[in-house]
Amino acid sequence: MKRKPASLQARALTWLAQREHSREELRRKLLRLVRQQQQRAAAGTGVRSAEAGAGEPAAAADVPEAAEPSEQIEPLLDWLQARAYLDEQRFTESRVRLRAAGMGTRRIQMELAQHGLKLDAQPLQALRDSELQRARQLWQRKFGNAPADARERARQMRFLAGRGFPGEIIRRVLGAAGGAEGEDPA
Repeated sequence: MKRKPASLQARALTWLAQREHSREELRRKLLRLVRQQQQRAAAGTGVRSAEAGAGEPAAAADVPEAAEPSEQIEPLLDWLQARAYLDEQRFTESRVRLRAAGMGTRRIQMELAQHGLKLDAQPLQALRDSELQRARQLWQRKFGNAPADARERARQMRFLAGRGFPGEIIRRVLGAAGGAEGEDPA
């Protein structure tokens, strides 16, 4: 016996119970789900049974008429927001808390931008104020030792840059670690 697929609302609530989502991210997931369900429905009703004639296409009335996916999803997203199941401020705070230990401010901002969000001034300033400390902690966990040569120094710099830390912060971290260029250890 086939199990009936979960409703869009049930699926959305399940995803939100697992972790915070932005409205844009949840919209993309739900759109993908609706399109998959429509494809399965079309594949299942595309050919009539053997009694009706083998290989004969189904009549238009046999295929269930589905509403435009966005017409199904937008009211659901509004409903979720009205009941505080979906909260973009909470998502932003969660994402910053999760990413701050291992990423620079630039990388966190880029990730939020992919979700159609941006940091408010106060959390942005707090991230910038702690960036040197976070970069040092990340460098210490990953490397722990000053680079022995220029090649190793470049590798460590690329690692920190890839995590979204600015060049000034990277130079200060490596300078304090005893790297070349005699940078300010503060």
